[in-house]
Amino acid sequence: MDLDTLLNKNQKEAATYLDSHLRIIAGAGSGKTRVVTYRIAHLIQDIGIDPRSILAITFTNKAANEMKERVNEIVGIHGSGTLICTIHSLCVRLLRQHINVLNYPSNFTIMDEEDQKALIKKLYTQLEIDAKVISIKSMINTISSYKTARVSPQRAIELAGQFSGELKKAKVYEAYENYKEDHFLLDFDDLLLKAVYILDNYPDILEKWQRKFQYIHVDEFQDVGEIEYHLVQLLSKYAIVCVVGDPDQTIYSFRGADVHFILDFDKDFKPNKTIILDQNYRSTGNILKVSNNLIRKNSQRLEKNLYTKQTGGEDVIHHVAKSEEEEANWIASKIEDIVSNQEGVNYRDIAILYRANYLSRTIEQVLIRKGIDYRIFGGLKFFNRKEVKDALSYLRLVCNQEDLAFERIINTPARGIGKKTLENIQLVALNYQISLYEALTLHSEEIRLSNKSKKEVRGFVEAIEKARQSKLPLHEMFEQLMIDVGYIDMLKNDLEDNRIDNIHELQRSIYDFQVSHEDAPTLENYLQDISLYTDNDSIDQGQYVSLMSIHMAKGLEFDYVFVLGLSEGIFPSFRSLADDGDEGLEEERRLAYVAFTRAKKQLFLTDSEGFSFVTDSPKVSSRFIDEVGNEGIVHSGSKPRFKTSDYIPKQTVSKEELIGDNKVDDWKVGDLVNHDVFGKGVVVKVNKTILDIAFELPVGLKSLMANHKALKKLTN
Repeated sequence: MDLDTLLNKNQKEAATYLDSHLRIIAGAGSGKTRVVTYRIAHLIQDIGIDPRSILAITFTNKAANEMKERVNEIVGIHGSGTLICTIHSLCVRLLRQHINVLNYPSNFTIMDEEDQKALIKKLYTQLEIDAKVISIKSMINTISSYKTARVSPQRAIELAGQFSGELKKAKVYEAYENYKEDHFLLDFDDLLLKAVYILDNYPDILEKWQRKFQYIHVDEFQDVGEIEYHLVQLLSKYAIVCVVGDPDQTIYSFRGADVHFILDFDKDFKPNKTIILDQNYRSTGNILKVSNNLIRKNSQRLEKNLYTKQTGGEDVIHHVAKSEEEEANWIASKIEDIVSNQEGVNYRDIAILYRANYLSRTIEQVLIRKGIDYRIFGGLKFFNRKEVKDALSYLRLVCNQEDLAFERIINTPARGIGKKTLENIQLVALNYQISLYEALTLHSEEIRLSNKSKKEVRGFVEAIEKARQSKLPLHEMFEQLMIDVGYIDMLKNDLEDNRIDNIHELQRSIYDFQVSHEDAPTLENYLQDISLYTDNDSIDQGQYVSLMSIHMAKGLEFDYVFVLGLSEGIFPSFRSLADDGDEGLEEERRLAYVAFTRAKKQLFLTDSEGFSFVTDSPKVSSRFIDEVGNEGIVHSGSKPRFKTSDYIPKQTVSKEELIGDNKVDDWKVGDLVNHDVFGKGVVVKVNKTILDIAFELPVGLKSLMANHKALKKLTN
């Protein structure tokens, strides 16, 4: 192999350095997979290392298969003994050989997520737990959290104490673990945990696996968590370890990834060397310029400066629109221009990325109207999401007592309306030739409800009738309806923040409809209008714009990338700032860096003015727009009413200081206020850092951050 012609200087050094442990800091688009592939080939072809003593760990099957194919292309049959696999596959190999020490058979069954759901559903029936009270998804997450934190079922029960909800979860966890042991089942967490347990507690097995490998490679090392890191440490006694990753692309902290493992690699693996791959083969100079400027603001990183031999390329475009609708229209128009004017370009070369899935709603509607095919990756189209369909069903029930809508939501949240009770309601409706809702309200005595169900149904009917008679604007009526029927509380109890955001985005859809249909903003007209977007009959002809969250986009690349929704509190996310402070902000910045570096030819950044129902505050451009600097970027669109810098705390972000600081800390009931968007109002409740303020209709009652700069106290 002539590595001098196949690799650049730093790549060749990384592929051939064998004197000690090695940390390769591989910037976006710098050819890290190529380097690891040629390193393995170099070990086999040039050094003569037995392929069976080489291990390469990846984090996806796709990456493992790609690396296997590349190695085979270079060294042919000589590389067939190399173990290139995901970390879960490695653990399965170990467990098939040694799990008998834990009294499991070697032919144990591995559960996937659907198996987990089926088992928990079965256990819910046995333990008389309603999935509407504790969702199956949240239970799976709870069990995973218990296990990765090494909390046994017995300890979980102790920790639950007298809290009935937590005690139920702990009991399900106990039953779940018992069932798995009785039936020799392992879930994905078990694969890692039991493999590590065996290595920790059986020295002879550990010694065997330590002597198996001379060279260990770990790809995407910035994404490892505590368990994966410990596994690599256990296996590395006689091996040279080479880790490859980029601290600037650590974006999976919510899954347990810890950026400190790659940052502190040199402290735990000695002696060692660090080689930085900083030549980018993907993006133009201007894209790299704004990306480098942004990520330099992070402190938890290893300094590198991506560069390219490509010319500056097209300017990065930042566009501020007057509204989310205008923002989406601008993006769609740009896409049409690119496809029409750039030879050889089609929709498959274009991606639209966003921080959270709810942000796809407006752009989806515009793309449908303009006849631009698109595909959502990693999620459902907005109007197909469960919570959106639930909320629309409530609105249809308010509007016209639709039976299908009634059946969908009568027991969501749980109201004690089971299959038998619903059949009774259907029978009464059939007998009287009326709707299911009318059967419930007019003939409830014939349906034989329990006392608890009667109370729940009474509240449900009152909420529907209140909404039907409401004089509030549609978006305010909808917000109150979701609260009154208990839907928002249900999502909060299940920690479903993303679903709550989708409900707020649907509220934005209703608000936008009112603004654009001042002549007839009726609920009936809105539901008729929205039905155009809920049709799922789109045909995939193979040419489509890709829509996805930034987390889904990692590892992908597109010629043209649009990153929308770059508003403070949305991106960076106000929840990350509130929950994780400076660390949360740094991860948000890494997310933006990942998004920007997906673009090969041109990058577009967009945000809009107006009001966000998710952050409950006026929108200003993200701090990230200021941080990318002024070189290689062109700003277009409207001039924002508010300065971004006025809404960003100067010190560490905390829950008490989310966006800005109006310097008022003595709020009391009765204070008169002026809000930049809502106008004048009066404080009716003070709850620590949150104020309930009554504004003139149609705004109504709002809960706002007390220290927000949009809010000013007026002298009484």
